Amino acid sequence: DRGCDAVTLDEIAAAAGVSKMTVLNYFARKEDLMLDREDDLQLAPFREALRARPAGEAPVATLRRVVDALRAAGHPIVRVDGNIVAWWRVVAASPAMQARLREHADAAADAVADALAGAAADGVAHLAAGLVVLTVRTARAAALRVVERGGSAKKADAAFADVVDHGLRAVDALLAAPAKASAQPSSTPARAPSKAPSKPSPRAKRSR
Repeated sequence: DRGCDAVTLDEIAAAAGVSKMTVLNYFARKEDLMLDREDDLQLAPFREALRARPAGEAPVATLRRVVDALRAAGHPIVRVDGNIVAWWRVVAASPAMQARLREHADAAADAVADALAGAAADGVAHLAAGLVVLTVRTARAAALRVVERGGSAKKADAAFADVVDHGLRAVDALLAAPAKASAQPSSTPARAPSKAPSKPSPRAKRSR
């Protein structure tokens, strides 16, 4: 009833029958007791698949394959049902957990950018990675709204898939843009070499 932010670590430790230090040995922050799936929150399945993708496979094709596999397995990253909605409602009510989620999102974006381009990751790679993270977060929010309004888990999954499809199309277009730009000839016309001024003829000199 008091909300997660009002509960102290001492109270949590006492309720669990352990010392506060024991809790801190397993969880660096109080918020991590709820947000304990760090790898999932930082999109580990996505970045691992990108690093291991077959030669010649486009990054977005890899991401689509991962999303399909996670949906088929009912993975927590993509699954939305009544229990998940209740959990996210608790998280949404806590400013501290929202801040921790943003930290996980930033870490996820950096890791996905590294998986996309390694040490050569430029602004476009980081922008694409941020869009991947935003796509997953927005798709989850859309699915949660479906369930909160009384929709079925099947409809929630369809809503998730629809947003992911739109988001990954945008990622694909973004990653293709640099290649298209480098393939196109420059639109700046080439400048003709300037001519050296002609020397006056001897006759012109005599007539002066």
